[in-house]
Amino acid sequence: MPVTRHHTHTALSRFARRPLDRPDLKPAAVGITLESDGEAFLLTRRAATLRGHAGQWALPGGRTDPGEDPGAAARRELAEELGLVLDADAELGLLDDYATRSGYLITPVVLWADGDPVLRPNPVEVSEVHRVPLELVDVEPRFVTIPESDAPVIQLPLLGRYVHAPTAAVLHQFREVVLQGRATRVAHLEQPVFAWR
Repeated sequence: MPVTRHHTHTALSRFARRPLDRPDLKPAAVGITLESDGEAFLLTRRAATLRGHAGQWALPGGRTDPGEDPGAAARRELAEELGLVLDADAELGLLDDYATRSGYLITPVVLWADGDPVLRPNPVEVSEVHRVPLELVDVEPRFVTIPESDAPVIQLPLLGRYVHAPTAAVLHQFREVVLQGRATRVAHLEQPVFAWR
């Protein structure tokens, strides 16, 4: 189920994205990077030696530098983590901001990388990188309850396991907006307790 660059850009242009006003949180950006002519996106597993969220599944991304917009931050992090350099023309649009329990305000940026670029994962930050076919995220997530929160915890079945928020929430909204044409909101979805730190 490949998507075209035009379809993706159009779907994001029609989407009324919701930013969050949370000056108490550190701004960050992640990139949903489409490649293989719109057939797959890039997903990483964070290195086990990282101080925060070691070993967790993640979209390439990180904290936004002062004065840096989310698109530039996502592209910089993509270059630092995977050696993939994209220019501003690769930015197709933004999804809703997502506030994390660990103190970040994430802005998801959808990017387009032509063809099958050569990736050079930085072992300091990335232990694994996967080209995930889009049909694997075009599924219904699982929602569970936890005693620590009234909000549902989202779990996305992927690669033989469950991926959790914030990554699961961002990918679910991408699926809804770009693949299904639905303006589904995800900011209320909870993260598992292990991701709160």
